[in-house]
Amino acid sequence: MNPLQQIYEKAEAISTNKDFTISITATDRAGMERQLDEAVTHAKALALQEGRQGILVTRTSPNSFTVALSDTVPFGLTREHQQW
Repeated sequence: MNPLQQIYEKAEAISTNKDFTISITATDRAGMERQLDEAVTHAKALALQEGRQGILVTRTSPNSFTVALSDTVPFGLTREHQQW
């Protein structure tokens, strides 16, 4: 099982509490883009189940991100935020 699949399994358990966050640390640009795309795709699927939260992608350092469902982002939208 790859690391992202392990994160998804943990995230699915968390998402039942309406708390969903995936943390990503990338070592290269291609890996960063792939992991972000996969995390956002998973977040979208969970957001569609509830129909009330949007997706917030936060850059916490040059190579670290979080992807989370957020009440502060309207359903159907994805927002980006820099926090470093």
